[in-house]
Parts: sequence; C-alpha cells; structure tokens
Amino acid sequence: MVVLIYSLCALTALLCSWLLIRAYRRSGYKLLLWSGLCFAGLTLNNSLLIVDKFLVPYIDLSLWRLILALVSSLVFLYGLIWDSE
Repeated sequence: MVVLIYSLCALTALLCSWLLIRAYRRSGYKLLLWSGLCFAGLTLNNSLLIVDKFLVPYIDLSLWRLILALVSSLVFLYGLIWDSE
C-alpha cells in the first residue's frame, strides 16, 4: 500500500511538471519553466524514495534525496527571485 502512495506522489509531480512545462512552451512565461523544472526534480526525488525504501533498502539514499530536493527548491527559488518579470 505504501508503494502505491509513493508512486502516486511521483506520478502527480510528473503530471505537474509536464503541465507547467507545456504551459511555458505556449506562453513563454519564465516562472512556469522554473516551476516545471522544480517539479521535475521532485519527481526524481519521489522516484528515488521508492528506490531507496523498496528496491535497495540496504543502501541509505536519504542524503541524495535531500540534495535533490534542495537543488529542486533552489531552482524554483532562483526563478522567483532573480528571473521575475
């Protein structure tokens, strides 16, 4: 049951990323790009969580997950602060 919930979280982040990047391609508004890239990183983060907890539970990937979440958040923060229109 937990794998299903983690998978749904990853799929939701993937859907958000896809919708945001598609909207960016149509409108050209940069904040949509940075948001889409952030959600793409969060999709990878959720996927890495599934790998960490269920595929290779004997290897601790929590540091890599935290780094990936931090980089994703920093990408979004960059878009909010320095690339605003």
